[in-house]
Amino acid sequence: MSLALLLLLLLGPAEAAGPLAHRETLANGAVLLVAERPAIPIVVVRVGMPAGAVHDPADAAGVANLTAQVLTRGTARRSGPELDRAIEFVGGSLEAGAGSDGAAVTLAVLKKDLALGLDLLAEVLLQPTFAAEELVRKVTDIQGELRRSEQEPETVAARALSRLMFPAHPYGRPVQGSSESVGKITREQVTAFYQRHYRPDGANIVVVGDVTVAEIRRELLQRLAGWSVPAGEAAAVPKAPPVTPAENRKIARDLTQTTVLLGRASIRQDDPDYFPLTVATYMLGGGSASRLYTRVREERGLAYSVYASLAPARYGASYVVSLQTRTDGVVEAVRLAKEEMGRFAREPVAPRELSLAKSYLIGSFPLRLDTSGKLARFLGAVEENGLGLDYPERYKEQVGRVTAADVQRVAAKYLDPATFSEVQIGR
Repeated sequence: MSLALLLLLLLGPAEAAGPLAHRETLANGAVLLVAERPAIPIVVVRVGMPAGAVHDPADAAGVANLTAQVLTRGTARRSGPELDRAIEFVGGSLEAGAGSDGAAVTLAVLKKDLALGLDLLAEVLLQPTFAAEELVRKVTDIQGELRRSEQEPETVAARALSRLMFPAHPYGRPVQGSSESVGKITREQVTAFYQRHYRPDGANIVVVGDVTVAEIRRELLQRLAGWSVPAGEAAAVPKAPPVTPAENRKIARDLTQTTVLLGRASIRQDDPDYFPLTVATYMLGGGSASRLYTRVREERGLAYSVYASLAPARYGASYVVSLQTRTDGVVEAVRLAKEEMGRFAREPVAPRELSLAKSYLIGSFPLRLDTSGKLARFLGAVEENGLGLDYPERYKEQVGRVTAADVQRVAAKYLDPATFSEVQIGR
């Protein structure tokens, strides 16, 4: 069964043929996106807001993450354990979290329990108490996670590379902050962050499942009537610089293998070069048929894993080539990886290689939308990044138009190894 047919079966013929979702703007400025899926009994509601770590004050690194983590740990009506029991009793979930760009509160319940789920969602969104004891407990948890992450080479290397790629931008800072910075955050700072950034203007409410637009609009407006725009403008965040000088960093650890990350700032989906670069990225390091995998792992046996990725975000993007290799082979493995990166610009792309890459990218796209949760996250990302609800069709169309000349051109522009910073962690 083809992936395109699989998506048609999952969504149903009417949904697959029509718009991906209904979109409207509510009176308080929040955007409502509704994907009606009457055949799916689970309803997912995701409320996304521009309240990510890019907005952390200089003296409170990690406050966005902490605020989101504590959001579901108590409201004016229920304690954290009471919220847990209420949602678990109906077999649902209610979670909140923050990343670099934004924060989100996500509810998943059976349709029959939607009223209760929306009650709980509205409580944590509009009436969090940020109880002192819950803040202390969560700070301790985060500090423990940070200590454990120091034993993960990939995490340590990624943090170091982010600082090299975005030295003067919030993207260069860890979302969780540091153990020291989180330990200093006060309840007043958490409350102030919530009041300033958990606002409806700039927010999107995505609903996927067995609901109608009229029904969910009515239910949401009843519960979110008090969600209004606070005084003051929403905070502005600068765009990440398109390129920074390449730097190298070696982090000494007594490990049996070495982790290497090569990275540079890159381009977002609104750049005309994005789709050719997406195709080039898959060809370079997107799977077991990629050039990096074939050359570095299959032919030479120098890497346990090797891949390339292009990661666009709201204020910029990053391009990363990653490999893990035995310590005595790291010099040769890195040399081969850089050689493959440079070869794109020097040699024409074979028609069959290009065709296979485009077919995979187009054919696998439906897997991004094959569950209600994935579709809710996708719709939120589409709205937050201003991509439009026709993005899936444009993605397939633009990928299909990429030529061998396009790939060679963008490879020369964005894959020059000399423009990549390098981080190694190992002996």
